[in-house]
Amino acid sequence: MEATGDLLMAAARTLRRRYGAAMARWEITPGQARALRVVCEAGALRLSAIADELRIVPRSATEVVDALQERGLVIREADPADRRATSVVPTARGRQVSALLEEARTTQAEDLLAVLAPEDRAALDRILRLIVEQ
Repeated sequence: MEATGDLLMAAARTLRRRYGAAMARWEITPGQARALRVVCEAGALRLSAIADELRIVPRSATEVVDALQERGLVIREADPADRRATSVVPTARGRQVSALLEEARTTQAEDLLAVLAPEDRAALDRILRLIVEQ
């Protein structure tokens, strides 16, 4: 019998694989998708803030943003608060792709959790919140 922690990790891996497969349709990596979501939610962010949000080093954030910029999903602009700094801003296409990715993520999660009865889903949500909010 697997330990609870092992089962939780297996469920997370299964969900990540599903997300990865869904994102492959748009030829975007999970890291790029997370960065695009963060930028779209904020409207504009400096690279350092993106790195902080994603919990990655600034160099990695630069690589992720470079890839998004090459695909026309974000642009770099002078930061209005500090003209010496640069902000990353989503393009209209970036916002569109981000919305499609979010829809795909939601669909994958709902498909995975569809095996649960409504009361089991509510219990799982409650338990996971307890764990995450520690």
